[in-house]
Amino acid sequence: MKPVAIVYAGVGGQGVLTASSIVGRAALLSNMNVVMSEVHGMAQRGGIVVTEMKIGRARGPLVGNGEADIIVGFEPVEAYRVLHKAKKGSYVIVNTEPIIPTTVSLEGEEYPDVNTLLENMKDLKVVALEATELARKVGNVIAMNIVMLGALTKIPVFPIKKETVIEAIKRTINPKYHEINLRAFELGYEAANL
Repeated sequence: MKPVAIVYAGVGGQGVLTASSIVGRAALLSNMNVVMSEVHGMAQRGGIVVTEMKIGRARGPLVGNGEADIIVGFEPVEAYRVLHKAKKGSYVIVNTEPIIPTTVSLEGEEYPDVNTLLENMKDLKVVALEATELARKVGNVIAMNIVMLGALTKIPVFPIKKETVIEAIKRTINPKYHEINLRAFELGYEAANL
């Protein structure tokens, strides 16, 4: 199968690495080849986190400019920052709740308007959702990454079955948090309007 290239982008503390690991595990459970690379400055709270992944026949995980089939943006500016990886018609899933970096507030700069960022994603299939708010509804904002996985699973070019992603979540997340995370996953799946 032609590889599906996915780029995950966010900031430390949002669960970007956990989400991409769950997808990697789901690919393995589906007997699909998967390669991934973590490219991050600081995986601590506030640092930029990017993971690149290819599912299918691929020699290496790095996604070149114009090669991504799907971008999963856990934070609006971070999604925008990796748009050069997208091609015309790529899917971009964006959590619309910003995380304002301390440097922006300290230096008196302004965070870009989220609607303007979304409007500038021309020629792309944008799925904008309030993933953080949906996670709040299930009682834990940390489950935002699982909301994003629910939305990702609904993308037509995503090659892994929903049930397999759910199984990977169960195998990765502590069982005491299964109920919250599975509800978060379903909310993300339902919210992804395509």
